[in-house]
This record gives sequence, C-alpha cells and structure tokens, in this order.
Amino acid sequence: MSNPKVVFITGLPDQIVEVVLGFNPDGWTTEVVRGDTPLEEQKRAVAVADFIIVYRANLHDDVLRAAENVRVVQTLAAGYDSMNLRLMSDLEIACCNNGGANSLAVADHAVLLMLTLYKQLLAADRAVRAGRWSQPIDGFNTFEMTGKLVGVLGLGNIGRQVTRRVQGFDANVQYFDLFPLAPEVERELNVTRVSLSELFATSDIITCHTPLTPDTRHIISRELISLMKPTAILTNTSRGPVVDENALIEALSEGRIAGAGLDVFETEPVSPDNPLLTMDNVVVTPHSAGTTWDTWFRRAEFAYRNLKGVWAGSPPMALAQDYDIDN
Repeated sequence: MSNPKVVFITGLPDQIVEVVLGFNPDGWTTEVVRGDTPLEEQKRAVAVADFIIVYRANLHDDVLRAAENVRVVQTLAAGYDSMNLRLMSDLEIACCNNGGANSLAVADHAVLLMLTLYKQLLAADRAVRAGRWSQPIDGFNTFEMTGKLVGVLGLGNIGRQVTRRVQGFDANVQYFDLFPLAPEVERELNVTRVSLSELFATSDIITCHTPLTPDTRHIISRELISLMKPTAILTNTSRGPVVDENALIEALSEGRIAGAGLDVFETEPVSPDNPLLTMDNVVVTPHSAGTTWDTWFRRAEFAYRNLKGVWAGSPPMALAQDYDIDN
C-alpha cells in the first residue's frame, strides 16, 4: 500500500501553513494547494489524494467530484456551513470539523465581549485618550458578572468552555440546546436546561454558541428578542445568520435591550453602512474569535490525528451531524 497523500487547500499565510505541515506524519505527503489555484489544477491534485484538509478556501463541487479516492474532508474550522455536505454524502466522503480545537479561543472572546460591554471598555478608552478622565463612567452604567444569570444557547464544546469561564466570575448559568445534556453532565457543569423562551426572558446575558443549520437559522428571532430584559445583553460568536439581524438592530436602536457583542454578521464582511457599526451599545469584531496563534497547533494536531486514525481503520472523529446535511 502506498503512503497516504493529503491535499491541503487553503488561503492561510505561509507561516501558519508551515505550522500545519509540522504535524504531517512521517511517511505521509501533504501537498499545499492555494484556494485561488485554477480548478483544473485542484482537480488533478485531489484525484490522487486520500484526504483533503481545507481552511479559508472554497472547496468547489467539481473538485470534490474529482476526489475519487478521498475518504475524509477535514476542515480546520468549527462549522460546516461552507461545506457541501449533501454532495459529500452522495460521494461517500466523510466531513469532519476541528474537534473543538478553537473552543478555548472562542470562549475567551465571548467573555471578552461580555466584559467589554459591562465595563464600557471602549467608551472609557476613548474618553481617557480624549482627556475626559472620568467620562463616560458615571456609576450607573457599568456592571459586574457576579450573580448575573448567563443564558447559553448551544452547550457544545464552546458553550461548555464559556460556562466554566463565567462561573469563574460567580455567574449562574442556564442553557438551551436542541440536544439536552444527560442529567449527570448537567450536574457536573452546574447548569439548568430551560425553554428557549425562558432563556431569553430571564437571562442577564445571552451568549450564542449554536452551529448554523436549517433548524438554527434565525433561531434568535424577533419574538425571542422581544422577551429580553431591557438590561440584558446579547453576544454572538457562532454564525451571523442565527440572529435576525434586523430585529436586533431595532431592539438596540429603541433601547429595548442594553447592548450586543458581535463577532459575526448575517453578511460578511459586514457592510460599512450596517447600522450596528454606528451604535455605542454594540461591540464588534471581524469573525476573529477563534483566531489565535495557539489554536493553529491544536487544529493541525487534531486534523492529522483524525486522518491517521481513519487510515488505520478507526471511524472518523468530529463528523458532520445528520441534521447539518441540508445546510
């Protein structure tokens, strides 16, 4: 049997590509193919490949169809929303995500957004730089995490990491997930499952960590946003379309909720004329929550460990779920 061949289709900088290649197993070959490489060249590369790793590049349907011997498409991302899962299923190619490799980074970022809003961090920074020493902190508009009720929407890898972090600030946690945790896991995490409507009506902070699927698109609807307390804030580090962005803009502009911290948007890159960018009660970042230097090592290690296992006869890890298949 010949040694395995991996094709890495990517738009990452060379320095990060070298980190990924550092985990290439002895005897394996990984060919780097840039995402802007002509499709015919991509098709020729995957035609003799056993595996595909992909990140920050489009995996074209014609390239997939040319991958006649590929067993697994391994994305270094957490989500599958850029993957044609239906076609992969038809071609009998497994699709795997990064196994939670970026969950620590995203969880840190979610808590950062919460604290930035609660402590008026950006406004305070601007005020100090402008010589307005104590403004705009007035004693009424900053808050602590202690004692607050955090509602976690989606308690997977990232949601659990967020739970542990906010509990470190002595916050209480409730959650909603389409797939409830076992009672013993709830006890271990010290969380309570509530209905979606109760989550939005009672939480001080709602933090979104659900994948984008047909079931979760606009799951944060106008109706649910209308249930939120006027003092509540919303953070989203999952995918933009899980939130009805127009409904969120209306609630924020009318003061019906206190603020939002957003790493993701319905359309990315976000349009410069998006009203969210002009609001003082909104903190925004460019879909960067999972991007840290540290995470590349975990992503690459998991990817090659997964592919090595498949090559040795083990089932693939971090498979796309069935409910994602029509996404």
